[in-house]
Amino acid sequence: MELIKNISTAEQPYLFTRHVHFLNFSRFGGDQPVYINIIRDPVNRFLSNYFFRRFGDWRGEQNHMIRTPSMRQEERYLDINECILENYPECSNPRLFYIIPYFCGQHPRCREPGEWALERAKLNVNENFLLVGILEELEDVLLLLERFLPHYFKGVLSIYKDPEHRKLGNMTVTVRKTVPSPEAVQILYQRMRYEYDFYHYVKEQFHLLKRKFGLKSRVSKTPLRPQFFIPTPLETEEPIDDDEQDDEKWLEDIYKR
Repeated sequence: MELIKNISTAEQPYLFTRHVHFLNFSRFGGDQPVYINIIRDPVNRFLSNYFFRRFGDWRGEQNHMIRTPSMRQEERYLDINECILENYPECSNPRLFYIIPYFCGQHPRCREPGEWALERAKLNVNENFLLVGILEELEDVLLLLERFLPHYFKGVLSIYKDPEHRKLGNMTVTVRKTVPSPEAVQILYQRMRYEYDFYHYVKEQFHLLKRKFGLKSRVSKTPLRPQFFIPTPLETEEPIDDDEQDDEKWLEDIYKR
C-alpha cells in the first residue's frame, strides 16, 4: 500500500525502476501504471548473476566484496560446473525460478516453479504490460519504447549508440564469466524449463509486436551473449493481418487497462 501510494502521488512525469514483483494497483483502489520490462535468456541471466555476485564488473575491483562480503572463499571460487552437476542450492530450484515470479505477482504460489505461476505470468504480460522486450534485441526494444512513450524515451536509441554511453556500458560487463560444459548447460535448461517456456512466449509476442509496427527481426552481428545449443521453438516470420485495428487505437487500449 505504501509503494502504491508513493507511486500514485508522485509528480508527473515519473519513471519508477526497481526489482518489483507485479503489483495490481487497481485491486487497492489505485490507477494502474504503465508497466514495461525487459527479460533475457534465462541461462545467460543465471550465469551473469552467478559470476557478478562473486567477482563484480569492471566498474570497480572490489565491488563484489561490497555486495557479498560474507561469502566464503570456497563458495566464491566454486566451479560453475560443480555447482550445477552436484545440484548445489544456488544452481537448482527454487533459486533458478527467477524471471516468472516478477510477472506472476505477489501470490505465494508465484514463487513455486510450475504451470500455475507460468500461466499467471503470461496472463499479466498480455493484460498489464505495455511492452516486455528481449535484451538480445535491445535496439528494437528502444525503438518501440520511443514510439510508445516518446515523452520519456525520445532519442533513446541515439543515446544508446553514443560512444560515451557505450564506454559506460562496457564497464558493467561481468568479469571472470565462463561458459559451463554442454552437459551442465543442458541440465540448467531442464531445470529452467518453465523459465524458457515463458521466455519463448515473450519473445514470440515481442516479434509479433515488432512486425505490427514494421520492424523486422534481425540477429546482431556481435552476439550479446554466449551461444548455447539449446533447443528452441520454431519461429515464424509471416506478416500478421492487423487491418482490423490501427496502431493508435491499439495504444489507446493499452493505456486504458
